[in-house]
Amino acid sequence: MRIAFVGKGGSGKTTLSALFARHLAQSAASVVAIDADINQHLGSALGLDEYETCSMTPLGAELTAIKEYLRGDNPRITSADAMVKTTPAGRGSRLLRLLGPDPVHARHIHDVGGVRLMVTGSFEEEDLGVACYHSKLGAVELYLNHLVDGPGEYAVVDMTAGADSFASGLFTRFDLTFLVAEPTRKGVSVYRQYREHAAEFGVPIAVVGNKVTGPDDEEFLREHVGDDLLTTFGHSDWVRAREQGRATGDLEPQHRLALDRLRAAVDATTKDWDRFQAQAVEFHLRNARAWANRATGQDLSDQIDPDFQHGPGALVPV
Repeated sequence: MRIAFVGKGGSGKTTLSALFARHLAQSAASVVAIDADINQHLGSALGLDEYETCSMTPLGAELTAIKEYLRGDNPRITSADAMVKTTPAGRGSRLLRLLGPDPVHARHIHDVGGVRLMVTGSFEEEDLGVACYHSKLGAVELYLNHLVDGPGEYAVVDMTAGADSFASGLFTRFDLTFLVAEPTRKGVSVYRQYREHAAEFGVPIAVVGNKVTGPDDEEFLREHVGDDLLTTFGHSDWVRAREQGRATGDLEPQHRLALDRLRAAVDATTKDWDRFQAQAVEFHLRNARAWANRATGQDLSDQIDPDFQHGPGALVPV
């Protein structure tokens, strides 16, 4: 299953992404966590120090090599330069298994206590004024477009803050999206934006209340998000101690229970490969018309393989 954590900046989505990824890994599940936020803090939230984080190879730094591998011998994709962030898989493309024996995972995975972490990379000084962060996110979108995840496998993505998540079709690449909302008017404003776009494209969402201090906070969230509210988190001494580098013991029982609710919601979600592929095609055509045809000098609608069906049946023996 593919899970996204979204929310406004400062809502705590990175902290909850790390807690959930670690919670899954502790149950011996296969977990890949991806830091897709412009503020690259998921590694430190999982427990990496600054040196370890800086030593990782970011996905965004090797986008061309990733494209070259994923296109395989797909005759519809003439070169890596003709492959854009929305290019869907087709017959001949190399599909990925979660943590499979491929150069993408081998090159970019860093093990953090059982959680396998990949990062997109930070926004560098040379990017200022000449690039946008979403160009780096193209590697994540291509990764998810070519991933075939199976039972007991989880990809957890810490997304960009606020409405920036809608700047590409990446927000449709998930089986379930957790929207982290604080019990404030600003905290629920992103929820309203996300709910509208998610409903338009059939993207399942569930709200996770964070920084909830009591019944009044929970009542406020329930009033504004209704039945979309799945569970809530309050202040955690364990999380604060971990952020200060001195955590011992275990996460509080009420927060472990909240994480159990998140996993139950994920595991109860039905995998829909047909919807996944249809959305990939729709957003590829949108991007082709808007900018990609002009940028590549090609009609990228030709990259769509109408006879390709994504999912386990598309895997071929290596």
